[in-house]
Amino acid sequence: MHCFASFKTVDMRFQDLYTCYCGFEQCNPLYAFGPAVRPNFLIHVILSGRGYFRNQNGSRELSAGEGFLIEPEQQTFYQADRTDPWSYLWIGFDGKLAPSVVRQLGLGGEHAVFRTSHGDELKEIVFNMCGRKKNSIDQELYIQAQLCMFFSKLIRDIEQAQLIRNDSMDNIYVEAALVYIQNHFQEQISVQRLADHAGVDRSYLYTLFRRNLGMGPREYLTIFRLSRAADLLSYSGHSVEHIATACGYRDPLVFSKAFKTHYGKTPSAYRDN
Repeated sequence: MHCFASFKTVDMRFQDLYTCYCGFEQCNPLYAFGPAVRPNFLIHVILSGRGYFRNQNGSRELSAGEGFLIEPEQQTFYQADRTDPWSYLWIGFDGKLAPSVVRQLGLGGEHAVFRTSHGDELKEIVFNMCGRKKNSIDQELYIQAQLCMFFSKLIRDIEQAQLIRNDSMDNIYVEAALVYIQNHFQEQISVQRLADHAGVDRSYLYTLFRRNLGMGPREYLTIFRLSRAADLLSYSGHSVEHIATACGYRDPLVFSKAFKTHYGKTPSAYRDN
């Protein structure tokens, strides 16, 4: 399964920031690209499997839920795993504002690798773009809107990671808990379960969350789940009951009450807005 689309900007008003191409690929074992350089910015998001990425700052193995940035004129190499080859989506972009957007995402330089919990939404955006061609202003506006939506999804998780990025050993525990939440938010998660996964005492993990994120682990989990639910309400046709279950709520009524408390609207009203 794959898709690919390349675009040519037809309106000079979009020269500040524009999409060059995008696509999705389920790679064969050991499929590789490079060493090569690109003339534009390029973001890959890994949806399944594993692989290997190398740039001038080093190399590392990556897996589902992670992604990497390639900067213009930067030599890179990446390769799918032999036994569990990755599938990934990519989007190339450029323009005078592109470096600023990358910095706002918290990427660039030594920070080329990131994590995201929005793989499904990002894949939907890329497939929407693959179905369009920039041969008219209305189509170009659509592609531009999808590019901005792509960035808005990425920045949520990356911003959270920036809050805890420093050399403190304590923050490794917080990051471990955050990654666990991103990968298991559909399940029934207790604070004790998070603490056990991070390898620290429950009360100490609470203290670290309050110090670094301004909230406790349970509040963070609730906000994370409700944020994902809001995305699904906006960009999927699933029922409220299905979304509640997908976001870790066994009881749709409990979900609806929590959603209204946080967003000021019921899930149905939020979708209709």
